[in-house]
Amino acid sequence: MTVRRSLALLIAASTLLLAVWIVLPAPTYFFLTYSVGAVEVSAWIVVASLIALALAWPDVRTRGRGTAAFNCAAAALVLGLSPYARFPFAAKRFDREMTRALGSDPLRSVDNAARAKLREHPLSVRDLFAGIPLGSATVTRGVYVAAPGGVTLTVDIHRPAGAGTYPIVVQIYGGAWQRGAPASNDDYAQWLSSRGYVVFAIDYRHAPAFHFPAQIEDVRTDLAWIRDHAAEYGGDTSRVAILGRSAGGHLAMLAAYTPGPLAMKAVVSLYGGIDLVNGYDHPPFPDPLNIPDVELKLIGGTPSQFPELYREGTIFTYVTHKQPPTLLIYGGRDNLVEAKYGAILRDSLAAQGTTVAFLEIPWANHAFDEVLNGPSDQLAMYHTGRFLAWALSPDRSTPPQRR
Repeated sequence: MTVRRSLALLIAASTLLLAVWIVLPAPTYFFLTYSVGAVEVSAWIVVASLIALALAWPDVRTRGRGTAAFNCAAAALVLGLSPYARFPFAAKRFDREMTRALGSDPLRSVDNAARAKLREHPLSVRDLFAGIPLGSATVTRGVYVAAPGGVTLTVDIHRPAGAGTYPIVVQIYGGAWQRGAPASNDDYAQWLSSRGYVVFAIDYRHAPAFHFPAQIEDVRTDLAWIRDHAAEYGGDTSRVAILGRSAGGHLAMLAAYTPGPLAMKAVVSLYGGIDLVNGYDHPPFPDPLNIPDVELKLIGGTPSQFPELYREGTIFTYVTHKQPPTLLIYGGRDNLVEAKYGAILRDSLAAQGTTVAFLEIPWANHAFDEVLNGPSDQLAMYHTGRFLAWALSPDRSTPPQRR
């Protein structure tokens, strides 16, 4: 009995210590992993809480460890279930937003084979525990692109297993413009490739050794290489979308909204940076990454020192005319790139006639997709898959090539 009570208390207390990060913002960088990850493993928190409750139940009416274990487990269970209690409402809101942006039947031009590869539901309980089925793909790694400033840029290429010509998704990793590699989001690239896309996971030089605009210049170098070599890997350069996370989302939007070697039919930004000036002047609170310091390292100085570079790096600068269709996905708990900037960008793009959808996942934090099978990324993948299928359908008109 004593062993059971002790075990129940150990499981319950440990689970609750993790579960509180479902609602607590990270005060420092050390706690950021917990604040990001706790909600994405909340299904396991629920399981652990139920185990602790079962162990503590026989002693619930006694004082001491049994009661403490039961109370801790009950609190952890409530926190663990909270994303799933909110999920149906968020899913309905996202459906309305996608319908507003893309129309009532956006998949009408998508062939049956492509439709069959889309996720059937916004949330799969099986996938929460077993993981996302990634499918098969052919991967070619470390292909040389260029060496600007003596730094070698490479690209990883994920291709569908069958022969043929496929639409292209260019993937850009995040990492505060300071770290990361083309292989950073391998599982996601494999998932996209198994759904019928050739994925080019590209590279760029990092701050602070190289200041902006080196990063977007490298992205354009990568895109020129893709333009010239995509056919070798079965890629169709008339159907190209660009997708990025965090710093990569910022670069993806810059590449889509400015002239370059490839015309983008769509852009997906997962919590990408938007407003460098306001990000520096009004950082989030708490600010576990020290956003002003991140931007100082990117630009090489403050907004007062380099106002033109901050303007060039701010996405709003380019929202002066209709831009490629855009999907913006942000976390409501993100205290690195606040979701409010995504909402403002959605309104600004829509005012210029751009097809745009903004999805704010209320329980999610920055980098929620590090856990591919978590509730946040399942919801994001469901809509990203549909958005890309719509945007890259061969029946949609192809924009002119920009040089």
